[in-house]
Amino acid sequence: MSKALILVYALMAGLLANRITLPPLIGYLAVGFFIGTQPGLADVDFQLLSDLGVTLLLFGIGLKLDIRLLLRPHVWAVTLGQMALSISLVVALLVVLKLWGWALLAGMQAPQMLTIAFALSFSSTVFAVKVLEQQGELASFHGRIAIGILVLQDIIAVIYLSALTGKLPSPWAALVLLAIPLRGLIEQLLRRCGHGELLVLAGFALAFSGAALFDSVGLKGDLGALYFGALLAGYGKANELSKALLQFKDFLLLGFFLSIGQNGLPDSNAWVMAGLLTVVLLGRPLWYMAMLCACRVTARTSFLAGLSLNNYSEFGLIVLAMASGSGVIGGEWLVILALALSISFVMGSAIEMRGNRIYQALYPLLRRLERRERLPEQAPIDPGNVRILVLGMGRVGTGAYEYLHELYGNVVTGIEESPATLRRHLDAGRHVIPGDASDKELWVRLCKKQVSLMILALSNHKETLRVVRLLRDQNYTGAIGAVAKYPDEVDELRELNVVAFNFYAEAGKGFAEHVVERLEALDQLPDKFSPEPREPA
Repeated sequence: MSKALILVYALMAGLLANRITLPPLIGYLAVGFFIGTQPGLADVDFQLLSDLGVTLLLFGIGLKLDIRLLLRPHVWAVTLGQMALSISLVVALLVVLKLWGWALLAGMQAPQMLTIAFALSFSSTVFAVKVLEQQGELASFHGRIAIGILVLQDIIAVIYLSALTGKLPSPWAALVLLAIPLRGLIEQLLRRCGHGELLVLAGFALAFSGAALFDSVGLKGDLGALYFGALLAGYGKANELSKALLQFKDFLLLGFFLSIGQNGLPDSNAWVMAGLLTVVLLGRPLWYMAMLCACRVTARTSFLAGLSLNNYSEFGLIVLAMASGSGVIGGEWLVILALALSISFVMGSAIEMRGNRIYQALYPLLRRLERRERLPEQAPIDPGNVRILVLGMGRVGTGAYEYLHELYGNVVTGIEESPATLRRHLDAGRHVIPGDASDKELWVRLCKKQVSLMILALSNHKETLRVVRLLRDQNYTGAIGAVAKYPDEVDELRELNVVAFNFYAEAGKGFAEHVVERLEALDQLPDKFSPEPREPA
Protein backbone atom coordinates (compact mmCIF):
# COMPACT_ATOMS: atom_id res chain seq x y z
CA MET A 1 0.00 0.00 0.00
CA SER A 2 2.84 2.41 0.90
CA LYS A 3 4.47 1.98 -2.52
CA ALA A 4 1.18 2.63 -4.29
CA LEU A 5 0.67 5.75 -2.18
CA ILE A 6 4.15 7.04 -3.04
CA LEU A 7 3.49 6.53 -6.76
CA VAL A 8 0.24 8.48 -6.47
CA TYR A 9 2.05 11.29 -4.64
CA ALA A 10 4.75 11.30 -7.34
CA LEU A 11 2.14 11.45 -10.09
CA MET A 12 0.30 14.38 -8.47
CA ALA A 13 3.52 16.26 -7.75
CA GLY A 14 4.79 15.63 -11.28
CA LEU A 15 1.54 16.96 -12.77
CA LEU A 16 1.73 20.05 -10.55
CA ALA A 17 5.34 20.74 -11.56
CA ASN A 18 4.45 20.29 -15.21
CA ARG A 19 1.53 22.68 -14.76
CA ILE A 20 3.87 25.46 -13.63
CA THR A 21 6.30 24.74 -16.52
CA LEU A 22 8.87 22.85 -14.42
CA PRO A 23 10.12 19.32 -15.22
CA PRO A 24 8.19 16.56 -13.37
CA LEU A 25 11.40 15.51 -11.62
CA ILE A 26 11.10 18.62 -9.43
CA GLY A 27 7.85 17.19 -8.10
CA TYR A 28 9.54 13.85 -7.46
CA LEU A 29 12.24 15.58 -5.39
CA ALA A 30 9.59 17.30 -3.27
CA VAL A 31 7.84 13.97 -2.69
CA GLY A 32 11.17 12.45 -1.62
CA PHE A 33 11.59 15.06 1.13
CA PHE A 34 7.95 14.61 2.16
CA ILE A 35 8.02 10.83 2.50
CA GLY A 36 11.29 11.11 4.43
CA THR A 37 9.24 12.63 7.27
CA GLN A 38 6.41 10.06 7.20
CA PRO A 39 6.85 7.03 9.52
CA GLY A 40 5.02 4.64 7.23
CA LEU A 41 6.82 5.74 4.07
CA ALA A 42 10.34 6.73 5.12
CA ASP A 43 11.61 3.14 5.10
CA VAL A 44 10.61 2.35 1.51
CA ASP A 45 13.82 1.51 -0.34
CA PHE A 46 14.25 3.02 -3.80
CA GLN A 47 17.91 2.04 -4.16
CA LEU A 48 17.33 -0.82 -6.63
CA LEU A 49 15.03 1.32 -8.78
CA SER A 50 17.53 4.17 -8.64
CA ASP A 51 20.49 1.95 -9.60
CA LEU A 52 18.60 0.48 -12.55
CA GLY A 53 17.63 3.94 -13.81
CA VAL A 54 21.14 5.40 -13.55
CA THR A 55 22.65 2.35 -15.28
CA LEU A 56 20.20 2.65 -18.18
CA LEU A 57 20.81 6.40 -18.34
CA LEU A 58 24.58 5.98 -18.73
CA PHE A 59 24.09 3.20 -21.28
CA GLY A 60 21.86 5.58 -23.27
CA ILE A 61 24.50 8.33 -23.06
CA GLY A 62 27.06 5.88 -24.37
CA LEU A 63 24.85 5.06 -27.36
CA LYS A 64 25.07 8.73 -28.42
CA LEU A 65 28.64 9.43 -27.30
CA ASP A 66 31.38 10.52 -29.71
CA ILE A 67 34.63 9.50 -27.97
CA ARG A 68 36.65 11.92 -30.11
CA LEU A 69 34.77 14.81 -28.51
CA LEU A 70 36.36 14.02 -25.11
CA LEU A 71 39.84 14.62 -26.54
CA ARG A 72 39.11 18.16 -27.70
CA PRO A 73 40.28 21.16 -25.60
CA HIS A 74 36.80 22.63 -25.25
CA VAL A 75 35.88 19.49 -23.28
CA TRP A 76 38.87 18.27 -21.29
CA ALA A 77 40.52 21.66 -20.66
CA VAL A 78 37.22 23.28 -19.67
CA THR A 79 36.35 20.34 -17.38
CA LEU A 80 39.62 20.58 -15.46
CA GLY A 81 39.59 24.39 -15.39
CA GLN A 82 36.03 24.62 -14.08
CA MET A 83 36.60 22.01 -11.39
CA ALA A 84 39.75 23.79 -10.17
CA LEU A 85 37.93 27.14 -10.02
CA SER A 86 34.86 25.67 -8.31
CA ILE A 87 36.95 23.89 -5.65
CA SER A 88 38.90 27.08 -4.96
CA LEU A 89 35.76 29.20 -4.52
CA VAL A 90 33.98 26.72 -2.23
CA VAL A 91 37.07 26.27 -0.05
CA ALA A 92 37.40 30.05 0.18
CA LEU A 93 33.74 30.32 1.24
CA LEU A 94 34.18 27.64 3.93
CA VAL A 95 37.35 29.30 5.27
CA VAL A 96 35.60 32.68 5.52
CA LEU A 97 32.61 31.12 7.34
CA LYS A 98 34.93 29.27 9.74
CA LEU A 99 36.84 32.46 10.55
CA TRP A 100 33.51 34.20 11.07
CA GLY A 101 32.85 31.66 13.81
CA TRP A 102 30.05 29.50 12.42
CA ALA A 103 29.68 26.47 14.72
CA LEU A 104 28.89 24.16 11.78
CA LEU A 105 32.48 24.61 10.55
CA ALA A 106 34.24 24.60 13.93
CA GLY A 107 37.15 22.20 13.90
CA MET A 108 36.96 21.61 10.15
CA GLN A 109 40.39 21.15 8.59
CA ALA A 110 41.72 21.55 5.05
CA PRO A 111 41.21 17.88 3.97
CA GLN A 112 37.54 18.05 4.99
CA MET A 113 37.01 21.34 3.16
CA LEU A 114 38.67 19.95 0.04
CA THR A 115 36.45 16.86 0.16
CA ILE A 116 33.27 18.97 0.37
CA ALA A 117 34.48 21.34 -2.37
CA PHE A 118 35.41 18.43 -4.62
CA ALA A 119 31.95 16.89 -4.19
CA LEU A 120 30.38 20.23 -5.18
CA SER A 121 32.52 20.65 -8.31
CA PHE A 122 30.49 18.13 -10.33
CA SER A 123 27.31 18.68 -12.32
CA SER A 124 24.45 16.19 -12.42
CA THR A 125 24.51 13.82 -15.39
CA VAL A 126 20.98 12.59 -14.66
CA PHE A 127 19.46 16.07 -14.44
CA ALA A 128 21.32 17.58 -17.41
CA VAL A 129 20.43 14.72 -19.74
CA LYS A 130 16.78 14.78 -18.67
CA VAL A 131 16.44 18.52 -19.30
CA LEU A 132 18.33 18.36 -22.61
CA GLU A 133 16.03 15.52 -23.73
CA GLN A 134 12.91 17.45 -22.76
CA GLN A 135 14.18 20.48 -24.69
CA GLY A 136 15.09 18.36 -27.73
CA GLU A 137 18.72 19.53 -27.44
CA LEU A 138 20.60 16.35 -26.55
CA ALA A 139 22.18 16.12 -30.01
CA SER A 140 22.83 19.87 -30.32
CA PHE A 141 26.42 21.13 -30.22
CA HIS A 142 26.02 22.64 -26.76
CA GLY A 143 24.31 19.42 -25.63
CA ARG A 144 27.21 17.31 -26.88
CA ILE A 145 29.73 19.60 -25.16
CA ALA A 146 27.79 19.30 -21.88
CA ILE A 147 27.66 15.50 -22.18
CA GLY A 148 31.40 15.32 -22.88
CA ILE A 149 32.17 17.41 -19.79
CA LEU A 150 29.81 15.30 -17.66
CA VAL A 151 31.40 12.04 -18.81
CA LEU A 152 34.88 13.33 -17.92
CA GLN A 153 33.61 14.47 -14.53
CA ASP A 154 32.17 11.01 -13.91
CA ILE A 155 35.50 9.41 -14.76
CA ILE A 156 37.32 11.77 -12.35
CA ALA A 157 34.77 10.94 -9.63
CA VAL A 158 35.35 7.21 -10.09
CA ILE A 159 39.13 7.70 -9.78
CA TYR A 160 38.62 9.71 -6.59
CA LEU A 161 36.26 7.14 -5.07
CA SER A 162 38.78 4.39 -5.80
CA ALA A 163 41.49 6.41 -4.05
CA LEU A 164 39.20 7.22 -1.09
CA THR A 165 38.35 3.57 -0.45
CA GLY A 166 41.85 2.36 -1.16
CA LYS A 167 40.33 -0.17 -3.56
CA LEU A 168 42.42 -0.40 -6.71
CA PRO A 169 41.13 -1.95 -9.93
CA SER A 170 41.90 -5.61 -10.42
CA PRO A 171 44.99 -6.53 -12.49
CA TRP A 172 42.45 -7.99 -14.92
CA ALA A 173 40.78 -4.58 -15.50
CA ALA A 174 42.55 -4.08 -18.84
CA LEU A 175 40.67 -7.10 -20.19
CA VAL A 176 37.54 -4.95 -20.55
CA LEU A 177 39.18 -3.72 -23.77
CA LEU A 178 38.57 -7.18 -25.24
CA ALA A 179 34.92 -6.21 -25.58
CA ILE A 180 35.85 -3.91 -28.48
CA PRO A 181 36.45 -6.75 -31.00
CA LEU A 182 33.06 -8.19 -29.96
CA ARG A 183 31.20 -5.17 -31.37
CA GLY A 184 30.47 -6.97 -34.65
CA LEU A 185 28.87 -9.88 -32.81
CA ILE A 186 26.80 -7.51 -30.66
CA GLU A 187 25.59 -5.70 -33.78
CA GLN A 188 24.52 -9.03 -35.34
CA LEU A 189 22.68 -9.89 -32.13
CA LEU A 190 20.78 -6.59 -32.20
CA ARG A 191 19.81 -7.09 -35.85
CA ARG A 192 18.38 -10.51 -35.02
CA CYS A 193 16.34 -8.96 -32.17
CA GLY A 194 14.20 -6.97 -34.62
CA HIS A 195 12.23 -4.00 -33.32
CA GLY A 196 10.12 -5.28 -30.41
CA GLU A 197 10.55 -6.60 -26.90
CA LEU A 198 13.67 -8.60 -27.81
CA LEU A 199 15.47 -5.37 -28.68
CA VAL A 200 14.49 -3.87 -25.30
CA LEU A 201 15.64 -7.03 -23.53
CA ALA A 202 18.95 -6.91 -25.41
CA GLY A 203 19.43 -3.31 -24.29
CA PHE A 204 18.87 -4.23 -20.65
CA ALA A 205 21.18 -7.22 -20.97
CA LEU A 206 24.00 -5.17 -22.53
CA ALA A 207 23.69 -2.32 -20.00
CA PHE A 208 23.80 -4.58 -16.96
CA SER A 209 26.40 -6.92 -18.46
CA GLY A 210 28.70 -3.93 -18.89
CA ALA A 211 28.03 -2.86 -15.30
CA ALA A 212 28.65 -6.39 -13.98
CA LEU A 213 31.88 -6.73 -16.00
CA PHE A 214 33.31 -3.50 -14.58
CA ASP A 215 32.22 -4.38 -11.04
CA SER A 216 33.98 -7.73 -11.31
CA VAL A 217 37.35 -6.08 -12.06
CA GLY A 218 37.11 -3.35 -9.42
CA LEU A 219 35.78 -0.58 -11.64
CA LYS A 220 32.53 1.34 -11.12
CA GLY A 221 29.66 -0.52 -12.74
CA ASP A 222 27.95 2.60 -14.11
CA LEU A 223 31.02 3.28 -16.25
CA GLY A 224 30.68 -0.24 -17.65
CA ALA A 225 27.18 0.57 -18.88
CA LEU A 226 28.53 3.78 -20.45
CA TYR A 227 31.38 1.80 -22.04
CA PHE A 228 29.10 -0.81 -23.60
CA GLY A 229 26.84 1.93 -24.94
CA ALA A 230 29.83 3.76 -26.45
CA LEU A 231 30.88 0.53 -28.23
CA LEU A 232 27.64 0.72 -30.22
CA ALA A 233 27.59 4.50 -30.79
CA GLY A 234 27.20 5.34 -34.47
CA TYR A 235 25.86 1.89 -35.33
CA GLY A 236 22.52 1.85 -37.14
CA LYS A 237 20.62 0.15 -34.29
CA ALA A 238 22.01 2.50 -31.61
CA ASN A 239 19.42 5.23 -32.15
CA GLU A 240 16.52 2.76 -32.29
CA LEU A 241 17.78 1.03 -29.14
CA SER A 242 18.06 4.36 -27.33
CA LYS A 243 14.45 5.24 -28.17
CA ALA A 244 13.22 1.77 -27.19
CA LEU A 245 14.76 2.13 -23.71
CA LEU A 246 13.68 5.75 -23.20
CA GLN A 247 10.40 5.17 -21.35
CA PHE A 248 11.87 2.44 -19.14
CA LYS A 249 14.78 4.69 -18.20
CA ASP A 250 12.50 7.63 -17.40
CA PHE A 251 10.36 5.52 -15.08
CA LEU A 252 13.28 3.87 -13.31
CA LEU A 253 14.91 7.26 -12.67
CA LEU A 254 11.85 8.09 -10.57
CA GLY A 255 13.51 6.05 -7.82
CA PHE A 256 16.65 8.16 -8.04
CA PHE A 257 14.85 11.46 -7.55
CA LEU A 258 12.66 10.09 -4.75
CA SER A 259 15.69 8.71 -2.90
CA ILE A 260 17.52 12.07 -2.83
CA GLY A 261 14.98 13.56 -0.44
CA GLN A 262 15.27 10.62 1.96
CA ASN A 263 18.65 11.74 3.30
CA GLY A 264 16.87 13.59 6.10
CA LEU A 265 14.94 16.73 6.87
CA PRO A 266 17.19 19.82 6.88
CA ASP A 267 17.50 22.08 9.92
CA SER A 268 18.06 25.87 9.86
CA ASN A 269 21.85 25.50 9.52
CA ALA A 270 21.39 23.22 6.53
CA TRP A 271 19.03 25.68 4.85
CA VAL A 272 21.43 28.59 5.28
CA MET A 273 24.47 26.63 4.08
CA ALA A 274 22.56 25.20 1.11
CA GLY A 275 21.44 28.73 0.21
CA LEU A 276 25.03 30.01 0.29
CA LEU A 277 26.21 27.11 -1.86
CA THR A 278 23.43 27.89 -4.34
CA VAL A 279 24.63 31.51 -4.57
CA VAL A 280 28.11 30.21 -5.46
CA LEU A 281 26.50 28.09 -8.16
CA LEU A 282 24.99 31.13 -9.90
CA GLY A 283 28.37 32.03 -11.36
CA ARG A 284 28.97 28.61 -12.91
CA PRO A 285 27.39 29.31 -16.35
CA LEU A 286 29.61 32.39 -16.74
CA TRP A 287 32.73 30.44 -15.77
CA TYR A 288 31.90 27.79 -18.33
CA MET A 289 31.09 30.41 -20.93
CA ALA A 290 34.37 32.29 -20.49
CA MET A 291 36.39 29.07 -20.72
CA LEU A 292 34.47 27.72 -23.74
CA CYS A 293 34.72 31.04 -25.58
CA ALA A 294 38.48 30.94 -24.97
CA CYS A 295 38.41 27.59 -26.83
CA ARG A 296 36.75 29.29 -29.87
CA VAL A 297 33.19 28.17 -29.07
CA THR A 298 30.53 30.78 -29.88
CA ALA A 299 28.85 32.77 -27.11
CA ARG A 300 25.42 31.17 -27.47
CA THR A 301 26.72 27.61 -27.49
CA SER A 302 28.97 28.35 -24.50
CA PHE A 303 26.17 30.00 -22.53
CA LEU A 304 23.64 27.20 -23.11
CA ALA A 305 26.23 24.51 -22.32
CA GLY A 306 26.97 26.34 -19.06
CA LEU A 307 23.28 26.47 -18.18
CA SER A 308 23.00 22.69 -18.71
CA LEU A 309 25.75 22.21 -16.11
CA ASN A 310 24.40 24.73 -13.60
CA ASN A 311 23.56 22.24 -10.84
CA TYR A 312 25.15 20.02 -8.23
CA SER A 313 25.63 16.31 -8.80
CA GLU A 314 24.35 13.07 -7.37
CA PHE A 315 27.98 11.94 -7.52
CA GLY A 316 28.66 14.51 -4.81
CA LEU A 317 26.27 12.64 -2.52
CA ILE A 318 28.16 9.41 -3.19
CA VAL A 319 31.50 11.10 -2.48
CA LEU A 320 30.25 12.62 0.78
CA ALA A 321 28.52 9.39 1.83
CA MET A 322 31.79 7.47 1.48
CA ALA A 323 33.72 10.27 3.20
CA SER A 324 31.18 10.28 6.03
CA GLY A 325 31.43 6.50 6.36
CA SER A 326 35.20 6.84 6.62
CA GLY A 327 34.87 9.49 9.32
CA VAL A 328 36.34 12.26 7.14
CA ILE A 329 33.28 14.54 7.50
CA GLY A 330 30.10 14.61 9.56
CA GLY A 331 26.83 13.07 8.35
CA GLU A 332 25.06 16.46 8.45
CA TRP A 333 26.81 17.40 5.22
CA LEU A 334 24.86 14.71 3.38
CA VAL A 335 21.62 16.50 4.28
CA ILE A 336 23.12 19.87 3.30
CA LEU A 337 24.24 18.61 -0.10
CA ALA A 338 20.92 16.83 -0.72
CA LEU A 339 19.14 20.13 -0.07
CA ALA A 340 21.60 22.15 -2.18
CA LEU A 341 21.25 19.55 -4.94
CA SER A 342 17.45 19.83 -4.87
CA ILE A 343 17.54 23.65 -4.91
CA SER A 344 20.01 23.58 -7.81
CA PHE A 345 17.66 21.29 -9.76
CA VAL A 346 14.71 23.63 -9.26
CA MET A 347 16.77 26.71 -10.10
CA GLY A 348 18.52 25.03 -13.02
CA SER A 349 15.34 23.76 -14.67
CA ALA A 350 13.59 27.13 -14.32
CA ILE A 351 16.56 28.96 -15.85
CA GLU A 352 17.41 26.47 -18.59
CA MET A 353 13.86 26.33 -19.93
CA ARG A 354 14.26 30.07 -20.56
CA GLY A 355 17.88 29.82 -21.65
CA ASN A 356 17.38 31.12 -25.18
CA ARG A 357 15.37 34.13 -23.99
CA ILE A 358 17.97 34.93 -21.31
CA TYR A 359 20.71 34.72 -23.92
CA GLN A 360 18.85 37.05 -26.27
CA ALA A 361 18.45 39.60 -23.47
CA LEU A 362 22.14 39.42 -22.56
CA TYR A 363 23.43 39.04 -26.13
CA PRO A 364 25.01 42.54 -26.46
CA LEU A 365 27.07 41.84 -23.32
CA LEU A 366 27.86 38.15 -23.82
CA ARG A 367 28.99 38.45 -27.42
CA ARG A 368 32.04 40.42 -26.24
CA LEU A 369 33.50 37.16 -24.93
CA GLU A 370 33.51 35.60 -28.40
CA ARG A 371 36.67 35.15 -30.41
CA ARG A 372 36.84 35.81 -34.11
CA GLU A 373 38.24 32.34 -34.74
CA ARG A 374 35.58 29.63 -34.72
CA LEU A 375 35.62 25.87 -34.39
CA PRO A 376 35.04 24.04 -37.71
CA GLU A 377 31.54 23.07 -36.50
CA GLN A 378 30.64 26.75 -36.22
CA ALA A 379 32.32 28.20 -39.31
CA PRO A 380 30.28 30.10 -42.00
CA ILE A 381 28.20 27.84 -44.26
CA ASP A 382 27.82 28.12 -48.02
CA PRO A 383 24.76 25.99 -48.90
CA GLY A 384 25.13 26.44 -52.66
CA ASN A 385 22.06 26.53 -54.90
CA VAL A 386 19.52 25.76 -52.18
CA ARG A 387 15.81 26.50 -52.42
CA ILE A 388 14.46 23.99 -49.88
CA LEU A 389 15.86 23.14 -46.43
CA VAL A 390 14.84 20.05 -44.45
CA LEU A 391 15.63 20.56 -40.76
CA GLY A 392 16.10 17.27 -38.94
CA MET A 393 17.16 14.26 -41.00
CA GLY A 394 15.61 11.46 -39.00
CA ARG A 395 13.19 9.00 -40.59
CA VAL A 396 10.54 11.64 -41.33
CA GLY A 397 13.06 14.20 -42.52
CA THR A 398 14.82 11.67 -44.74
CA GLY A 399 11.53 10.70 -46.37
CA ALA A 400 10.69 14.36 -47.01
CA TYR A 401 14.18 14.96 -48.42
CA GLU A 402 13.93 12.01 -50.82
CA TYR A 403 10.49 13.05 -52.07
CA LEU A 404 11.44 16.69 -52.61
CA HIS A 405 14.78 15.76 -54.20
CA GLU A 406 13.01 13.47 -56.65
CA LEU A 407 10.50 16.23 -57.42
CA TYR A 408 12.81 19.28 -57.66
CA GLY A 409 16.34 17.93 -58.02
CA ASN A 410 19.49 19.27 -56.38
CA VAL A 411 17.91 22.33 -54.76
CA VAL A 412 17.16 20.41 -51.54
CA THR A 413 19.53 20.35 -48.57
CA GLY A 414 19.16 18.74 -45.15
CA ILE A 415 20.39 20.09 -41.82
CA GLU A 416 21.30 17.60 -39.07
CA GLU A 417 22.87 18.18 -35.64
CA SER A 418 23.92 14.60 -34.86
CA PRO A 419 27.41 13.81 -36.25
CA ALA A 420 26.65 10.08 -36.55
CA THR A 421 23.41 10.69 -38.48
CA LEU A 422 25.17 13.30 -40.63
CA ARG A 423 27.87 10.81 -41.61
CA ARG A 424 25.29 8.22 -42.65
CA HIS A 425 23.54 10.71 -44.93
CA LEU A 426 26.80 11.87 -46.48
CA ASP A 427 27.81 8.25 -47.10
CA ALA A 428 24.43 7.74 -48.81
CA GLY A 429 25.16 10.66 -51.16
CA ARG A 430 22.66 13.14 -49.73
CA HIS A 431 23.45 16.85 -49.50
CA VAL A 432 23.29 17.42 -45.73
CA ILE A 433 25.12 20.04 -43.68
CA PRO A 434 25.77 20.11 -39.92
CA GLY A 435 23.81 22.50 -37.75
CA ASP A 436 21.47 23.00 -34.80
CA ALA A 437 18.22 24.43 -36.17
CA SER A 438 17.44 26.16 -32.86
CA ASP A 439 20.78 28.00 -32.89
CA LYS A 440 20.39 31.61 -33.94
CA GLU A 441 23.99 31.65 -35.11
CA LEU A 442 23.24 28.93 -37.66
CA TRP A 443 20.99 31.34 -39.51
CA VAL A 444 23.65 34.03 -39.27
CA ARG A 445 26.22 31.63 -40.74
CA LEU A 446 23.83 30.31 -43.39
CA CYS A 447 22.67 32.44 -46.32
CA LYS A 448 18.90 31.86 -46.51
CA LYS A 449 17.69 34.60 -48.83
CA GLN A 450 17.17 32.19 -51.72
CA VAL A 451 15.39 29.57 -49.54
CA SER A 452 11.66 29.50 -50.32
CA LEU A 453 10.60 26.49 -48.21
CA MET A 454 11.64 25.19 -44.78
CA ILE A 455 10.55 21.69 -43.73
CA LEU A 456 10.78 21.20 -39.95
CA ALA A 457 10.99 17.46 -39.28
CA LEU A 458 12.05 17.84 -35.65
CA SER A 459 11.10 15.33 -32.96
CA ASN A 460 10.45 17.87 -30.19
CA HIS A 461 7.48 20.24 -30.45
CA LYS A 462 9.02 22.90 -28.19
CA GLU A 463 12.09 22.97 -30.41
CA THR A 464 9.87 23.25 -33.51
CA LEU A 465 8.09 26.28 -32.05
CA ARG A 466 11.42 27.82 -31.08
CA VAL A 467 12.78 27.40 -34.61
CA VAL A 468 9.62 28.86 -36.18
CA ARG A 469 9.78 31.94 -33.95
CA LEU A 470 13.50 32.27 -34.60
CA LEU A 471 12.95 32.22 -38.37
CA ARG A 472 10.24 34.86 -38.06
CA ASP A 473 12.52 37.01 -35.90
CA GLN A 474 15.17 36.68 -38.61
CA ASN A 475 12.65 38.12 -41.13
CA TYR A 476 12.33 34.89 -43.08
CA THR A 477 9.33 35.30 -45.41
CA GLY A 478 9.26 31.92 -47.15
CA ALA A 479 6.92 29.01 -46.45
CA ILE A 480 7.36 26.75 -43.42
CA GLY A 481 6.05 23.22 -43.02
CA ALA A 482 6.30 21.28 -39.76
CA VAL A 483 5.47 17.89 -38.27
CA ALA A 484 3.23 17.64 -35.20
CA LYS A 485 1.92 14.67 -33.23
CA TYR A 486 -1.21 15.99 -31.53
CA PRO A 487 -4.12 18.30 -32.46
CA ASP A 488 -3.14 21.02 -29.95
CA GLU A 489 0.35 21.10 -31.46
CA VAL A 490 -1.16 21.52 -34.94
CA ASP A 491 -3.22 24.46 -33.67
CA GLU A 492 -0.14 26.15 -32.19
CA LEU A 493 1.73 25.85 -35.47
CA ARG A 494 -1.16 27.11 -37.57
CA GLU A 495 -1.40 30.19 -35.36
CA LEU A 496 2.18 30.92 -36.46
CA ASN A 497 1.18 30.55 -40.14
CA VAL A 498 2.91 27.18 -40.49
CA VAL A 499 1.64 24.35 -42.68
CA ALA A 500 1.29 21.65 -40.01
CA PHE A 501 1.16 17.90 -40.69
CA ASN A 502 -0.39 15.77 -37.94
CA PHE A 503 1.84 12.74 -38.20
CA TYR A 504 -0.39 10.36 -36.25
CA ALA A 505 -3.70 11.49 -37.73
CA GLU A 506 -2.56 11.73 -41.35
CA ALA A 507 -0.14 8.82 -41.55
CA GLY A 508 -3.01 6.42 -42.29
CA LYS A 509 -4.32 8.64 -45.07
CA GLY A 510 -0.86 8.94 -46.58
CA PHE A 511 -0.41 5.18 -46.38
CA ALA A 512 -3.73 4.54 -48.19
CA GLU A 513 -2.90 7.12 -50.89
CA HIS A 514 0.47 5.47 -51.44
CA VAL A 515 -1.11 2.02 -51.82
CA VAL A 516 -3.74 3.30 -54.28
CA GLU A 517 -1.15 5.18 -56.37
CA ARG A 518 1.09 2.13 -56.47
CA LEU A 519 -1.72 -0.19 -57.51
CA GLU A 520 -2.81 2.26 -60.22
CA ALA A 521 0.72 2.33 -61.59
CA LEU A 522 0.75 -1.49 -61.71
CA ASP A 523 -2.80 -1.56 -63.18
CA GLN A 524 -3.90 -3.76 -60.28
CA LEU A 525 -6.43 -1.46 -58.67
CA PRO A 526 -9.79 -3.20 -58.10
CA ASP A 527 -12.91 -1.84 -59.80
CA LYS A 528 -14.20 1.28 -58.09
CA PHE A 529 -17.29 0.81 -56.02
CA SER A 530 -20.06 3.32 -55.89
CA PRO A 531 -20.58 4.83 -52.46
CA GLU A 532 -23.11 3.05 -50.29
CA PRO A 533 -26.34 5.01 -49.96
CA ARG A 534 -26.66 6.71 -46.63
CA GLU A 535 -29.86 7.09 -44.72
CA PRO A 536 -30.88 10.70 -44.16
CA ALA A 537 -29.88 12.00 -40.77
